[in-house]
Amino acid sequence: MTIAFWCVLIAGVLPYICAGIAKWGFQNFDNHNPRQWLALQTGFRAHANAAQQNSFEAFPFFAVAVITASFKGVTMGTIDVIAIIFILARIGFIACYLMDKPSLRTVFWTAGIFSVFALFILAGIATVG
Repeated sequence: MTIAFWCVLIAGVLPYICAGIAKWGFQNFDNHNPRQWLALQTGFRAHANAAQQNSFEAFPFFAVAVITASFKGVTMGTIDVIAIIFILARIGFIACYLMDKPSLRTVFWTAGIFSVFALFILAGIATVG
């Protein structure tokens, strides 16, 4: 399995890590209505929940970009580097969300989305074989 495909796996796991952070300590956690419980949280729990939701939103776009670039013949080394950039950007994004650093969070979000755009652009100009 390539580095980029491992990055897809990591990107798929990141929302669950955020969910775990949001529920960490389980103070009065209501497992009957977890979404309602999370919606009432503040501080790091609310930020982790928002990071979870954003990570779920970013995942399919990234995964499809990696697969598309792979099928279109973009070199795996290039895909790997861009996928690593995406993962580092997402980790930075989550960290900034947890630390309540919205401006820096936007920088990381932008780096992540640009890496996805780069994969699609490269796929668009690549030829197989």
